[in-house]
Amino acid sequence: MGNNLHSFLEKKSIRAESIKDYESLTVLGVSNKTGITVTDHKKSKDLSKYQLINEGDLAYNPYRINVGSIGLVPKGVKGLVSPAYVVFKAKDNLLPELLFNFLKSKDGLFQISKYARGTVRKALRFEDLCKIEMSVPSIKKQRLILKKKESVEIEVSDLKQELTHQQTILKKLRQQILQEAIEGKLTKDWRAKNPDVEPASELLKRIQAEKAQLIKDKKIKKQKLLPPITEEEKPFNLPDGWIWCRLGKLIYMLQYGTSKKCSYDTSKNTPILRIPNISSGVVDSQDLKYTDLTNKEKEQYSLQNGDLLVIRSNGSRELVGQSVFVSEKFESFGYAGYLIRLRFGMDKLNIFYLQKYLGSWALREQIETPLRTTVGINNINSTELSNLLVPLPSLPEQKAIVEKVEKLFALCDQLRTQVTGNQGHAEQLMQAVLKEAFSQSCEQ
Repeated sequence: MGNNLHSFLEKKSIRAESIKDYESLTVLGVSNKTGITVTDHKKSKDLSKYQLINEGDLAYNPYRINVGSIGLVPKGVKGLVSPAYVVFKAKDNLLPELLFNFLKSKDGLFQISKYARGTVRKALRFEDLCKIEMSVPSIKKQRLILKKKESVEIEVSDLKQELTHQQTILKKLRQQILQEAIEGKLTKDWRAKNPDVEPASELLKRIQAEKAQLIKDKKIKKQKLLPPITEEEKPFNLPDGWIWCRLGKLIYMLQYGTSKKCSYDTSKNTPILRIPNISSGVVDSQDLKYTDLTNKEKEQYSLQNGDLLVIRSNGSRELVGQSVFVSEKFESFGYAGYLIRLRFGMDKLNIFYLQKYLGSWALREQIETPLRTTVGINNINSTELSNLLVPLPSLPEQKAIVEKVEKLFALCDQLRTQVTGNQGHAEQLMQAVLKEAFSQSCEQ
């Protein structure tokens, strides 16, 4: 068994009103992530009831200490904290750094939850904090424990930096795969084995003919004329049989989303996909909101299998223009106003090829270079989307490209899983060191 903390701790409660010029002191707060922090507290508020806190003191939010909301005041820092916090210090027989690390460890957090009081909202009083058990060795051994922990922290930090670097390399590798795919390099052997495939120019003619007939039948609206493609616009050369075209040439229907207010009320008749539901690159039906659409609005905003949803407006430049493929699972869902729905001829195009192209470097450069910003929000409109250049191969080669890319992406995912696993191991290593430090072997 460990030692009860009662004989190692001392509660502090020095009110600011007892200190001369207390209003000149910095107001501090406690975060579960960063510990002691400077707050944006306004000096105009009455600080007289706030508490003095010095270097080496500890403070915690009694209602959030179960998630690690405790801080140790670093050297050279002095300030005031809210009277809602509990302020205390370690006595001379316990190093405050060791105590702080214990209370942030798994064992420490477990005991905090054990001794916290309350039903709906638990809180840990100081007298209950003192009931927590901790193995407390001699001061000499405490210093050795901290020295070992610091050494391991450096190793773990270096490991995390290397793993982050590996994640960056994997991200670049995926982009390089996409780039080689849209330049036709991944399917060079495929073309050699399939020399008789019709050129993409014929595919584009069939698409235009079908769109013309649908316009004549009043099933889709007539689209604006698109400017011709100049040689200067083409970012790279294409293989024989491919053709550059504007995205608008391939789009049958383009529709902005609904601006109707949405809520979590599931009694509404239509689930609505928003940016949080598609920003990961796939449709995520978690955190859905709903609204009521009329029959006419449902016809206008309902999704179909094979649609692409594109983010048209966001504070993040990287998200604008990102797209997701809509499967039949999400047919009849609606979508919000910051999104644009693109609809194509399903038998004329491989939509997955287009989606992958929309995530490539070449396309991102077209989107981000002229991106417009309004009050911190980046926007791309329907005209700009329609003008984007697309390298178009034949339909069979589009399928071959998607298959090749997905195989290579699967390998990247395996590598990413390994890297993520190693990051988890780094965290486990740190916890293992803490567990060893606070185990029975630490006792005198």
